Order: sequence, then C-alpha cells, then structure tokens
Amino acid sequence: MHRAIIIDDERLARNELKKLLLEFPDVEVIDEAANAAEGIEKIDALSPDLIFLDIQMPGKTGFDMLTELDKAPHVIFTTAYDEYALKAFEVNALDYLMKPIEPKRLAEAIQKLQQAEEKELAANQAFNRGMLTENDQVFVKDGERCWFVKLSEVRLFESVGNYAKVFFAGNKPLILKSLNALEERLDEKIFFRANRKHIVNMRMIEKIEPYFNGGLLLELRGGEKVEVSRRQAVKFKEMMSL
Repeated sequence: MHRAIIIDDERLARNELKKLLLEFPDVEVIDEAANAAEGIEKIDALSPDLIFLDIQMPGKTGFDMLTELDKAPHVIFTTAYDEYALKAFEVNALDYLMKPIEPKRLAEAIQKLQQAEEKELAANQAFNRGMLTENDQVFVKDGERCWFVKLSEVRLFESVGNYAKVFFAGNKPLILKSLNALEERLDEKIFFRANRKHIVNMRMIEKIEPYFNGGLLLELRGGEKVEVSRRQAVKFKEMMSL
C-alpha cells in the first residue's frame, strides 16, 4: 500500500484526483493540503510514500516546498502549466501530469512509482546480501533528489558519523551506512580504506604524492585530496606495486 498526500490549492482538483485514485487500490490518500506550508506540516507528521503536488499555489510553489523538506517522498506533479516539465524532472519527479488529469496518464504515473520502488528494493538487497561489485547500483536519496549510482562511478566515501557521504559526478549526498559497514561489503580490489574517514575508488586516483610522516596524498578525478595514513600507506603501496 502506498500512502499518499494530495497538495493542491484547488479543492475541486483535489476531489477529482481522489476520485480517480479510487481505481488504484494500492494507493491510499491519507490526507490533503491546500498550500506548501500545510503540505510540509503534513509530510513531516505522516511520512507519506508519495505526494501529488501542484506547482502554482498561493505563497510558495511546489518547487519551493520541496527545497524545505528534510526528506522528500516520491513526487508526482499535477499542474495546469506545461512550462515546468523540465524543472520537474531535474528534481527527480516520477511524473508530470497535466490537468485535467487523464486516467491513462495517472495509471502510467503509478506504474512508474512501482518501478522506482522495485529498483530501490533491488539496490538495497544488493547492499545487504554481501559483497558489492563495481557493476552493482546503490540507491542514494538526498532531500527531493534521488539516484541509482553504479559503484564504478563513485570516487569516494567519507564518514559523517553513522552516515557516509557519497562522491559521484558533481554530487555528494549522504546515505545511512557507516564507513565500517561499507568496507565490509565493497570489493577491496577496487575500494581502499585510506584512513579512518575515507574509502577511495582506486580507479579514480589521478595523482599520488608522498605526504607527512610516511603517509601518501591521493588526488582523485573530482579534485578531492585524501590522505593515506602511514599504516595504510604500506598496504596501499603493496596493492599498487609501488
């Protein structure tokens, strides 16, 4: 069952969408909101899996609302305007439905929700079943943005308490995995524990320099510089045949 909140300033539009959603027994509308402030309050209180979100509302827009959420659910935009479609997909919306909403398009949007959740489940199962290979994907979510990232594209993991920051492309969101948990599952032929705070993808190293007290300094493709501790430097040199 997918728990959903409808956020739209038009009462008739909310009622019409609720009526259409009766055809989808796996979607339960648990509440509704008439503006962004009310939407944020209800999302924080109820933690829905999905929101149907209007864009143009009095006060803050739907996009403004998403930037204020600590953790965003899946988003399906519902709007009378087509000029926001590109921006909607930049924030990783599942779909963009034009009003009046057609039942066929709504069905397609719900199918995208199911496909996204299947991918999330597969990524999480891969993470939990044992050794991860460079071709495995991890699911990463940061506020309203989410990615399925191949491990081969990750340059660096950085410890932030019980979380880890994941560096890939121009992004560095957090995942709820400790560096120790990651180290247990990552292929040690590719990912190297450089120090207490960092695991690096050895295929992303561009430069290696001697560093203070017998350590090494690695420069990665993204420009990050990571110190290899003296103890780990010995192991690193053996692995790299230096």
